[in-house]
Amino acid sequence: MDIDTRLLRYFVAVAEEGHLTRAAQRLYVSQPALTKQIKLLEQQVGLELFVRSRTGMRLTEPGRIFAEHAPLLLSGWDRMLRETKSGASRAARVLRVGFIASAANEFTPEIVAAFRALRPEWQVDMRQSGWTDPSAGLDDGDVDVALVRLPFPADDAYRSTDLFTEPRWLALPADHRLAARSEIDFEELWNEPFVASPPENGWWRDFWIGADARPADTVVVGAVARNTDEWLTAIGNGFGVSFTPAASARYYPRPGVIYRPVRGIGPSRVAVARPAAADSNPLVQDFIRCCVQVCAAGRP
Repeated sequence: MDIDTRLLRYFVAVAEEGHLTRAAQRLYVSQPALTKQIKLLEQQVGLELFVRSRTGMRLTEPGRIFAEHAPLLLSGWDRMLRETKSGASRAARVLRVGFIASAANEFTPEIVAAFRALRPEWQVDMRQSGWTDPSAGLDDGDVDVALVRLPFPADDAYRSTDLFTEPRWLALPADHRLAARSEIDFEELWNEPFVASPPENGWWRDFWIGADARPADTVVVGAVARNTDEWLTAIGNGFGVSFTPAASARYYPRPGVIYRPVRGIGPSRVAVARPAAADSNPLVQDFIRCCVQVCAAGRP
């Protein structure tokens, strides 16, 4: 019997949290999707692993035994996969850097230049991730370090260092009723349809539609986008508005789309993230120092 390691990760999260909602938030997936995956795992194993109740999810006796072994299996698999990929990069003297679209903004070229000045024998391979992977490749071991937009998984497997904050602005159709405003109040956007990332993104999605700072019954999703181009197209076609970093106004000009600052909503935070094991990797630590120094010095 073969079981997808993703199912094991879902199981471990539910077992540790004892609650589907908290586990879904931790995993950046929707609760219905997580419920479906847990049921699929139980079908494959042929045993009931949880007792479900109004108060949460309690392990059955078979589930308790399964929970004792699953983390060790996942840890070994992750370590093998990460070290194999990392070893290939080290042999080629390449540092793999993941990033979410415009994560470090104009700082990125200077960060890379600073690192290459420090480590001239190494190349930097920048790898962009779509919105379906807020870890920017870290989860799959495809990168050594990543420039990300928080929130980031609060997991012992990762470390993150904040670099700077940036206001959350609004991207909206040029003919929108609020388009003539120089600044928009957040409460004016309640009940406006938003262009959102996929529901499986959990907290990441909630942050970029402002669900972290308003009543749940004011959230309306007008369209779903999985990357920047889909996002801009949906906004330009009038399917909704969306929060975005202030830098998007410089990075993504598009006919029919305008950007405005918003009062009453907190900023976006940019960080450099890496696996916990990378704290002993001098190469990754050099890159982190370059990130901190360049960002602390201000915009290039």
